[in-house]
Amino acid sequence: MINIPKGTKDVSPFISYKWHYLEDAVRKTAADFGFTEIRTPTFEHTELFLRGVGETTDIVNKEMYTFLDKGSRSVTLKPEGTAGVARAYIEGGYAEYPQPVKMYYLTPVFRYERPQAGRLREHHQFGVELYGSASPFADAEVMILAKTLFSRLGLTEPVLNINSIGCPECRKTYNAALREYLGNNLQNMCASCRERFDKNPLRILDCKEPGCRKITAGAPRTIDYLCDDCKSHFEKLQSILRAAGIEFKVNPSIVRGLDYYTGTVFEFISDAIGAQGTVCGGGRYNNLVSEVGGKPTPAVGFGMGLERLLMILENLNLPVGEPEIPVIYIAPASEADAEKAFELVNALRSKGISADSDLVGRSLKAQMKYAGKRGYKFTAVFGGAEEESGKIKIKRMEDGSEYECAVSEMAEVLK
Repeated sequence: MINIPKGTKDVSPFISYKWHYLEDAVRKTAADFGFTEIRTPTFEHTELFLRGVGETTDIVNKEMYTFLDKGSRSVTLKPEGTAGVARAYIEGGYAEYPQPVKMYYLTPVFRYERPQAGRLREHHQFGVELYGSASPFADAEVMILAKTLFSRLGLTEPVLNINSIGCPECRKTYNAALREYLGNNLQNMCASCRERFDKNPLRILDCKEPGCRKITAGAPRTIDYLCDDCKSHFEKLQSILRAAGIEFKVNPSIVRGLDYYTGTVFEFISDAIGAQGTVCGGGRYNNLVSEVGGKPTPAVGFGMGLERLLMILENLNLPVGEPEIPVIYIAPASEADAEKAFELVNALRSKGISADSDLVGRSLKAQMKYAGKRGYKFTAVFGGAEEESGKIKIKRMEDGSEYECAVSEMAEVLK
């Protein structure tokens, strides 16, 4: 037997309705906010992620699925969705369209990391991307979109945490203060943090090693080193959220794990999957488009893991949709009636009625037992008597009540 690769998971036909429910809610919410879907390739040139995501990130250093194709070109399975959207924005000439351009995606992403609750080596993300607006109203819009989705799914628990990590200019002052603080403790930190100290000290704040987290707990706060523009933007964002009735917490420890973030960063954090975890994370990346070859373009967005979101819904016993079962099961009265019953099923399907019939040669008794287990709303038996009279009895499985009608009128009756 060949087993499924570690860190991957089948979505069986018996639970796929849960994914349909979640994806439908995602698409409806995104559409209500004026976002339209973008689909980018599953793999991209590796350089895109080196330049966009950043060489000092764990994703690039440890987690990417990178390989040479048959033309000896280095390609990488997408580890996140934003870099590919930025590439598409440039290559597709989206800057020529009315701004802002508001996009969303539902995509698989691939990271070679230790599988954990709600996070697999192949998992799926819902993300939104808003390009062409530097306004704090755009920041608020994507946060409110995420909050609206949670509310529609019945989730009131994820808490919005926000921070600002500043622009490249105020980041210089902050990095100097951070290096000064960390300098005396550097020998006690992990190898990755020691490497980041010179290249990108802000990444040290995102380290999950307990020893490093203990050291960084007292580190300077980015919000204390913001330039006037970044400070004004962050204060205005808070004012907008308050006016919209959105509860939030300023959390200076949030820096996000990708190098492209600038200014606003945020996470929705939940306790519903055991240990406290991030359900949705995002922020601003005003320099990303220029870093991967385009013109300077302000941008903001987020990514949200669908496996983790679905796990929260199930843990809280919230609705996750219902199995998609055909409306009616037509049972042939005997083997000789199978062909006519099959014709009737296909006639109903052609009129928009989901219908099913016997495909394995069961007895009539076995068919009724099967129909009960599968959960069909209605059943009907079709045989010589029904063919001769032109009438058929439809049975409602919920209460056993029956309704007789002409065979030719079944579709209208079921509708």
